Amino acid sequence: MYEENVVLCAASAYNEKYYFNEDFDALPKNVQDELKILCVLYTQDVGGILTLEFDGGGNLQFRTEAQPDDFFYDEIGSVLKIRELQRTKAELLESLETYYRVFFMGDGQ
Repeated sequence: MYEENVVLCAASAYNEKYYFNEDFDALPKNVQDELKILCVLYTQDVGGILTLEFDGGGNLQFRTEAQPDDFFYDEIGSVLKIRELQRTKAELLESLETYYRVFFMGDGQ
């Protein structure tokens, strides 16, 4: 269905904005809220931009970036924070991958 990665949500410390892909509006409100909290807290702690996106295999990826002149962006903290989120939010992340594979990729039909 999708050729490229599909963005689920993103947050930016630079313009203090949060984005949620409307294609995922069917997700329960509490899941949407948890994603918002996860992304916004990450950017407040580490800085830069965090994007959660599904790759072609339906795996949820954490993609981060920072402006070249952002000396406050914490690269080491970024890696550690992502590992922590992957560990503490494993059930949520796995559920999102399953949801994406079933409803967007057509697996399980």
